[in-house]
Amino acid sequence: MAEQSVDVQEFMKSDTVKDFTRDIQQYNLGPLWEAIPEIMNKTPKPHAEAYLWSAELLHKKLMEASEIFTPDRGGERRAIYFQNPGLTYRQPWGWASTTQTLYAAVQLLLPGEEAPSHRHSQSALRFISEGEGAYTIVQGERIYMQEGDFLITPKNLWHGHGHVGDKPMIWMDALDIPTIYSIGGTFFEPYEDGLQQPNVPDNFSELRYGGGMVRPVGDDKYTVAPLANYKWSRTVDAIKGLMKFDPDPNHGFAIEYINPSTGKSANPTMGSRMQFLPKDFHTKALRHTHSTIYHAHQGSGYTVINGIRFDWKKGDYFVVPNWAWYEHVAAEDSYLFSVNDLPIMDRFDLEQEEVYEANNGFQEVTGEFKAAFR
Repeated sequence: MAEQSVDVQEFMKSDTVKDFTRDIQQYNLGPLWEAIPEIMNKTPKPHAEAYLWSAELLHKKLMEASEIFTPDRGGERRAIYFQNPGLTYRQPWGWASTTQTLYAAVQLLLPGEEAPSHRHSQSALRFISEGEGAYTIVQGERIYMQEGDFLITPKNLWHGHGHVGDKPMIWMDALDIPTIYSIGGTFFEPYEDGLQQPNVPDNFSELRYGGGMVRPVGDDKYTVAPLANYKWSRTVDAIKGLMKFDPDPNHGFAIEYINPSTGKSANPTMGSRMQFLPKDFHTKALRHTHSTIYHAHQGSGYTVINGIRFDWKKGDYFVVPNWAWYEHVAAEDSYLFSVNDLPIMDRFDLEQEEVYEANNGFQEVTGEFKAAFR
């Protein structure tokens, strides 16, 4: 919007303008001439803030929750979500917003527990951070989960969880809840018989895709990704293949989880990546329209977000808001799993990216974030 002259600025502050604004607002009308400078920014101004949740905090609160809540007493899922402090004004419940568009949480399932099946209009994904012996059952396919596995649960499919092992299982959930809520598209339905039972062999889709990135004939017709579980061992193999070449200056050695039928992101509204940062590797800063939620799966280091240093280690989670400058530094060999809303931005043709030109691509550190329970 064009800059206003001094005379115009003074007129906009006058009683004549203020009185008229108050007059039309009583009829649920709004003054575009006042609103447009604030709602049509020259560049994105997200309300979401950069933030980090420590592994110590999350473990403490999940264990406390396990003494209070079970899947059949007080909620279907023992999940604690990451509430972005800049979005708490959204009501109800801050729309459970970790970024402007995405929800993320940590979920705990104990041995012998079952979380009943349900389905909803939100797409979901999971990344297994700790434990073994649990499974998810999606549309009749029971899928056993191991640490480092990445799983998808497309929208409107029945899904629930069970645990037949002997160790607690903790994983990250991510859904497009804030996006679907904001556009009025939320639907939810519980499964009448509790936890759905299998109707195909266990790990069915994983067995069908045993050849890796070769596709069973006929699967080109799928719009929903036909592969439910992306195994950690194959993720590591893919990264090792990239390490034969030079790392990307902004991302290190990074891969994207995709739908093998379409070549697009595994979830239609959420992008997901795994990146490996060798010890002492320092990515160059950039910013983009999409936002990102990171989970430090292995290793330690720090990320500079708009000049503030966020130290992270295994088990931590942190948020890079959209249009925020960021760069990573690895103190040891590190794996970062991340979820982003790039597919949403691409759908609206809004994605833009900019690299940091000053200081050879590295920001000046002006402060340090202090995480709770660190």
